[in-house]
Amino acid sequence: MRTPVLAFVADALFLLVFVLIGRASHDENPVLGALVTYWPFFVALVIGWAVARAWKSPVAVLRSGVPIWIITVAGGVLLRALSDQGVQVSFVIVTSIVLGVFLLGWRGIVRLVRARRRARVG
Repeated sequence: MRTPVLAFVADALFLLVFVLIGRASHDENPVLGALVTYWPFFVALVIGWAVARAWKSPVAVLRSGVPIWIITVAGGVLLRALSDQGVQVSFVIVTSIVLGVFLLGWRGIVRLVRARRRARVG
């Protein structure tokens, strides 16, 4: 049970880092602005986890990471649009790239580390 919880926390934290980096370039209330930007993507992240049933293979890049990434980006952008937040094409492109690197990247690193550990032991 520990791995799925840690994996979800990692996803949520990387999502928060994405929001905080993006919000750093705007002159608005940093806390309120971050929450306004964060919630649509967090809701989409939860949906992504449920659709992918990611708790079964939380660090799998293809089985869990890709669906979580796609649903988080698409759902987050959709929820932003529905809540009258800005959704420019450049924002969608940057969001897709950064969240792809974040949500898939840490999983890829974990998989590589685990594979190397197994190779040393075996």
